[in-house]
Amino acid sequence: MTTTANYGFTSTLTAQAGRGDELVKVLLSALEAGNPGSSEYCVTFLISQSAANPDLIHVAEGWTSEDDHHRIFAGPAAQAIVARTQELVADATPYTDFVPRGGKVDFNA
Repeated sequence: MTTTANYGFTSTLTAQAGRGDELVKVLLSALEAGNPGSSEYCVTFLISQSAANPDLIHVAEGWTSEDDHHRIFAGPAAQAIVARTQELVADATPYTDFVPRGGKVDFNA
């Protein structure tokens, strides 16, 4: 089955001083079975860390629809990750929504 991302967003999070790696680990836990990033409705889930400032974390997500995103994130697994994330974040930019048009990510190359 091919799934298309019709809704997405980006955000930049600043971890509390020295806690960037811990924040990355919590965010990537969203990809574990039963968590939101493992959902069939989550098409893209990309966590990046600044090379110059390891406490600066970039999040990009693509979902089949905005409704699917909101429904999945209303669940207890997502809310637990959000709560753990909030404990580690010192500052965050507002989410910027977008409609993905194409691209490529290959972490197995």
